[in-house]
Amino acid sequence: MKSKEDRPKSLNFRFRKIVHYSLIFCILLIQLIIAAFFYNEFINRKNLAFIENQLKEVLSLENLTDDSRKELLNAQDFLQQYLTKADEKYLNSYFVSLDKLGKNLDNINRYESKYPRLKNILKFKKNDSLGSKNLKTLIDSTYQYSTKSNFRAPTSIPSIKKYDGNYNLDKYDFQVETKTITDTIKKKGLFGRLGDAITGKQRVRKESTIITVNKGKIPEAAAIKADMDSIMSLVQNHYSGEIKKMQVQVAGKQNDTNKFYTIFNNLLVYSNGVMNIYDFAIKDSKADLEKQYALLNSENNKIRTNLILGAMALMFIVSILIMYLTRIAFVYENQLKAANKQIKENLNFKNRILGMLSHELRSPLKIIGIFIRKIDKKTNDDSIKEYLKSISFTNKTLLMQANQILEYTKNQHIENHLVPVVFNLKNEVTSILNSIEPYIETRNNKFIVEENIDPEIEVYSDNTKINQIFMNILANANKFTENGEIKVVTKAESVDESYVSLMTTISDTGVGISKSDLEKIFEPYYQGVLSEGVENLGAGLGLSLCKEIVELYSGNISVDSEQNVGTTVRFTINLNINK
Repeated sequence: MKSKEDRPKSLNFRFRKIVHYSLIFCILLIQLIIAAFFYNEFINRKNLAFIENQLKEVLSLENLTDDSRKELLNAQDFLQQYLTKADEKYLNSYFVSLDKLGKNLDNINRYESKYPRLKNILKFKKNDSLGSKNLKTLIDSTYQYSTKSNFRAPTSIPSIKKYDGNYNLDKYDFQVETKTITDTIKKKGLFGRLGDAITGKQRVRKESTIITVNKGKIPEAAAIKADMDSIMSLVQNHYSGEIKKMQVQVAGKQNDTNKFYTIFNNLLVYSNGVMNIYDFAIKDSKADLEKQYALLNSENNKIRTNLILGAMALMFIVSILIMYLTRIAFVYENQLKAANKQIKENLNFKNRILGMLSHELRSPLKIIGIFIRKIDKKTNDDSIKEYLKSISFTNKTLLMQANQILEYTKNQHIENHLVPVVFNLKNEVTSILNSIEPYIETRNNKFIVEENIDPEIEVYSDNTKINQIFMNILANANKFTENGEIKVVTKAESVDESYVSLMTTISDTGVGISKSDLEKIFEPYYQGVLSEGVENLGAGLGLSLCKEIVELYSGNISVDSEQNVGTTVRFTINLNINK
């Protein structure tokens, strides 16, 4: 035996349940974190994919605005070419570029329903700066004006019709000879004249025209003057009319030019304004989507980081708890090893005690048997002989039990089995019942026996175990019955030529067994309280052992009971007939 100092120190396991529940709780939290992680990844991936698709579409819109901006620049270039060269193809190219610009803007407008922010910005900007104008309407009106009107781009200054005098000078009968005389100074160019002007020199080439009248009558000065005045008046009137026509034509051209420039200027200004609006709206939407994408990605990373950190923390806690439980398991294992060792030592000690007791009991029991036989030979009193017979049977039973205990202590692993011998079934059952009758009468119980066994039946079976069955059941009946009645009904019926069945019913009027105990009555070591007034040491191994023995005989056993009424035990065993 070990001393207290040699025993392993036990741990304080007060928090073992808390540790177990904490471990389960942490595992559940880890599972929830994993589920939240996958849920977050699924939802955020979906949202990020949605924003990425929107960004792709916004990029396509941005490409459309870039193309539209290029078309607007091309249109401005074609208009400038048209104004410079007055070629219709540039005007047509101008309107083609504007038409492409309008189609691009129509494509952009189709995305307004998908992007409420883009729609709101466009609506606000259009209302704020451009009113109710429409680019397509403005392009169509400009195109109609340029094609249906007679306007053409101004290319040259209007010419003045030369005055045709056709004045007849023959009436004066003279010939006019004109002669031009030029000096020898070389004619200078522009830079030479500028240089003379800067230095103050006045050296210029001079030309003189000499008009000579060869013949005829010299006209009078008054007549010549009158003719010259008439000519000058006609010339003045002619050119005054031509100048007025030119002024009217120039004024009309100026009005057409102003209207032309106004229309095309409005178109260009509106186009630039629309492009600025779309460019601003798309860039603003793009910036907003990029901001949302960055924010969502940042939140996703933050949630992912927090979940991972939480999972790591919980896994760390789980690791600590597992280490603690592992330590507890190791301590338990050491304690179990020590307990097993102690149990083995105790079992060995018990077996030695049982072996010693069974060995020591056999000698006194044998001596008692010898004295019983001597007394039986010396007495002639029948009543004493009956008592001696019961005592002898009980003594033999105790001796058989002692032998079985001794065999059990020698070999504990041997299974329970039958040890058959030849015996008379009626005599064996009668001896068992007669031997236990005095024990039953000790509690003032009436013992009734109804036996129906053929006295000629010889069987080859284990009589000791039959004794154990009867003794255990009758002992239990007597234990819980006082001033009552215990009844045994037993009979033997032939099954075939080789077997006979011993059917027995043992009933009592004792305290009975509760239904809850009745279900577990055949379990080993089961004990219960059969009634409020009787302390029950339990069926213990008694009925469990009876069931095991009955099964060795290929029989069956059952128990019926009602509290405060009584208990009935029925069993059937099959015995080999000795031939």
